[in-house]
Amino acid sequence: MRLPETLLWAAVFIHEAVGEYGMAHFSDKGKSNGKDYCIFFNSQWARLPQDLHKASRLQIYDLTTSVLCSPSEVPEGGFPNRIPMVLRGNCTFYEKVRLAQINGAKGLLIVSKDRLTPPAGNKTQYEEIDIPVALLSYSDMLDISKTFGKGRLVAMYAPNEPVLDYNMVIIFLMAVGTVAVGGYWAGSRDRKKRYLKLKRDEAAEKQDEETVDVTPIMICVFVVMCCSMLVLLYFFYDYLAIWVIVIFCLASSVGLHSCLWPFVRRLPFCKCRVPENNLPYLQKRPHVSMLLLSAFCVGVSVTWMVFRNEDAWAWVLQDTLGIAFCLYMLKTVRLPTFKACTLLLSVLFVYDVFFVFITPFLTNSGESIMVEVAAGPSDSTTHEKLPMVLKVPRLNSSPLALCDRPFSLLGFGDILVPGLLVVYCHRFDILIQSSRIYFVACTIAYGIGLLITFVALAVMQMGQPALLYLVPCTLLTSLTVALCRKELPQFWTGSGFVPAIVLAPINCTQTAAPQTEVPLNPKPEPQPTEDGDPSEEKAQDPAPQERPTTENADEENKSN
Repeated sequence: MRLPETLLWAAVFIHEAVGEYGMAHFSDKGKSNGKDYCIFFNSQWARLPQDLHKASRLQIYDLTTSVLCSPSEVPEGGFPNRIPMVLRGNCTFYEKVRLAQINGAKGLLIVSKDRLTPPAGNKTQYEEIDIPVALLSYSDMLDISKTFGKGRLVAMYAPNEPVLDYNMVIIFLMAVGTVAVGGYWAGSRDRKKRYLKLKRDEAAEKQDEETVDVTPIMICVFVVMCCSMLVLLYFFYDYLAIWVIVIFCLASSVGLHSCLWPFVRRLPFCKCRVPENNLPYLQKRPHVSMLLLSAFCVGVSVTWMVFRNEDAWAWVLQDTLGIAFCLYMLKTVRLPTFKACTLLLSVLFVYDVFFVFITPFLTNSGESIMVEVAAGPSDSTTHEKLPMVLKVPRLNSSPLALCDRPFSLLGFGDILVPGLLVVYCHRFDILIQSSRIYFVACTIAYGIGLLITFVALAVMQMGQPALLYLVPCTLLTSLTVALCRKELPQFWTGSGFVPAIVLAPINCTQTAAPQTEVPLNPKPEPQPTEDGDPSEEKAQDPAPQERPTTENADEENKSN
């Protein structure tokens, strides 16, 4: 597997971290109106009240000309019953907050020009400090200086977010819809390839994409390379993140073209072709509509890449491209047996759990590798975010919507991995001519597993490996259906498929032609060759055994 593809797939299985965000409510002395600003804090220093009315309003001591790293920077008289606001500087958070506390401060606001990160310390330092310490962005500090006078007051609090945001419903519908549509589409294409003889005008109009059957060896190599690329992203994030973004744009352009082309080519006014030429890539005279659609898809991807940090609307383009990419992968990548499905889902189940729950014990920062890569390392200079997620802005009125995480996220890996099993279930339904019982059951199981993931996220208030819940739900449901229908051997190996039977039409004018019969037990349909186009295969009946006519039988009796 090539490096760009592996890099893209490694980024697929990344999840977003959940931080400790709070609010700093600034106001002028004697005025009730104020304004909230986002802060990032560590509750191990000191907890913040959950309600603004329970938070103490204290006067700010503006010390933004200092970093408060030495006792010489403490003003005469200290900070009695005040909250100093200082720049971040090069010293540790503990040195700053210790100086503030011993000089009478009731809290500490640290202004940071870099990305907000939790002010960390060790257990002994946490026990020594009993005042809250939080980070405030430099842009917010400038706005505070312009909006409020010198007698400004601040109250720090950490409101609880609603357990369920309405945008989770949107993400649920997008994820389940993508899995259902992708599984149905891929299975239907497989049915057409096996049972229908599609007439094509020219060879250029054959099937657009070839499916890729995944073998166990490919699965093992793929997972090892994904682990390697995730570790490389952890150590070389700034160098590789931009490459992931570029590869996502290219792959999503192909996916969007693949999803739109079946509709565009059916339009009655899109039949024009490129004139005869000797130009490369245009010698086969493709449709003009195909070229225009390709330009449109590339334009959408480039537009997202340029404006990817516009939170107001860029998420719509990212979700559109992401869904198209997932549908394209579900249509292209095919697991031939339930054995391969079980192997892939089980290995990625271990992968997900290991990089979320185990790697915190192996890193110096105590953060999991997946969380660090998903949120972007704190020392990153580019501050880029990997785009391999569906994202929807929060729809509630929580003050925390002002913070750096106003979106709910779901990784592509949580759609693609169970989706490949859904595709196999639909293909198996078609091949055994069932009423799509496997497909429907597996799709419902995916939806239930996703709901369990959301509940676990709300209860534990920390990032969850979604495959921890999705893999058991989908695998066990499919296995149960196969056991109940007594089809586990066929379902496990992908064998026992019903071949296509095509009867030749009867021509009443040709009475002299010898009559043939279709055998009661036809031989299994031969598998299509790897190079051939399955959609153009002709189902062939086994060679029937000819029976002698009555006249031939009489002649044989006379001769005897």
